[in-house]
Parts: sequence; structure tokens; C-alpha cells
Amino acid sequence: MGNRSACTKRWQIVASAAIWLGLCCAAHATLFVYQMPDGSRIITDHALGNPDYRLIRASDKVRGMGALVSQRSVQSVVTDPAAYDGLIRRAAAREHVDGALVKAVMHVESDFDPHAVSPKGALGLMQLMPDTAQKYGVRDVFDPAQNVRAGVHYLKDLLVKFNYNHRLALAAYNAGVNVVMRYNGVPPYDETQTYVRRVMRYNSEYARRERGVRRQVVRRHMIARRAQPAGEVAGAGVPVADVRMSSTAAEPNRL
Repeated sequence: MGNRSACTKRWQIVASAAIWLGLCCAAHATLFVYQMPDGSRIITDHALGNPDYRLIRASDKVRGMGALVSQRSVQSVVTDPAAYDGLIRRAAAREHVDGALVKAVMHVESDFDPHAVSPKGALGLMQLMPDTAQKYGVRDVFDPAQNVRAGVHYLKDLLVKFNYNHRLALAAYNAGVNVVMRYNGVPPYDETQTYVRRVMRYNSEYARRERGVRRQVVRRHMIARRAQPAGEVAGAGVPVADVRMSSTAAEPNRL
């Protein structure tokens, strides 16, 4: 069953790539092949200025483009929970949303598959419906950067609408704003109630992991401070007093 599923997925991606390439060839467009963090590859007709994507090829020649994509088609359905952490951090910081919550939503919505398509037509990592994607300015719903940016913006709008009640915002993400308002709470749908519980559980798990990582960073910093000579900044060899005086000029940009 697994081999049949993989072969079917491979055929779908190769067929899609063939159609895409045919259309772009007719328009004489420059084609870009990028490798995404999870190892899958995508073809676009415009450059993607995202540091998490590696440019494989940019050319107006279609020969060989399909092979560049299809050779990794099986990997495109292998999910990595850490693959999109960079995208999540940046989008969450931009919208002032908890990154652990965003990652939990992505986990339940698409299981980190950027090519996910639900039976109801929701698309991509954050499972955006076409009208939602259009509302938030998404040009390519399967581009992880655009999908995550729009999904986080939508999630922020829902949090604001429901006064940062996470359960209600999540229920609205799953079932729609009008349904939540009609029931004045999480609707009595098994799917929605299960969805809210799963996201909240993953949110707690990812938040706990983030706290653990921060504690490790602080611990390493403290160990480094104890190991340094008195009166110097670790690794810099500069007296503390001198660093304090020049701290304004050297202060990094903040988000």
C-alpha cells in the first residue's frame, strides 16, 4: 500500500510538473527550481527571495526541469517538524503570535506537508482555503513562505477577534468565524472539538521544548561566563568597562 501511494504521488507530481512546464514554455517564462527545507523541490515562474530555499536552477529552457523536481517527489511527502521553524519564527514575530501555537496549527493542519490538499480544498502548510489565500495576498499557495505568512496573519486576526481566546480562535480556524459566533463557543462538532484539543496539546508540547532550548542557551552562557578571566567578556578579550561604554554603538537591531 505504501509503495502504491508513493508511486501515485510521484505520478501526480510529474504530471503536474509537465503541465506547468508546458504552460511556462508557451509563455517563454524564466523558470526557477528551488529546494525547500524538507528536501522537496518546487518550480516557479518568479524568484523567491527566501533564505530557507536553495536555488537549484534558473533558466528559460524547460529541458530537464521535470527531472529536477520529480527525482525528489517521494521525499516531498516526508515531513520534518523542524523543517519550517525559521519561517514560523519570522512570521510569528511579525504578527506577534506565539510560535509554538503556529507550529501546533501547522502540525494538525498539514503534518508539515507543503503540498497538502484537503478533501474540502484547503491548501498547503497552513491549509488555506482559496478565498482566504486570496484575501491575504497569496500568489502561490504551495510556496511555504507565502502560505505561512498568510496563515499566521489569519490566525492573528482570529485571536484579535476572539479577544485572544485560543480555543475560540482555533475553532474558527477550523470551522469558520460564523459557526463559532452562532454557537457562542466551540461548536459541537466532533471534528472541530478534536482539532482544538490536538492543537492545544501540540502547543503545550512545542512551548515546553522551546523553554528547554532557552534554558540550555542560558546554561551554556553561564558556563562560558564562569570560565572567562575576571573583567573580560567571553570570547572578546575586552574589559567589561570598555564594552559598557560602547554598548550603544554595538547594539544589534531588534525585531
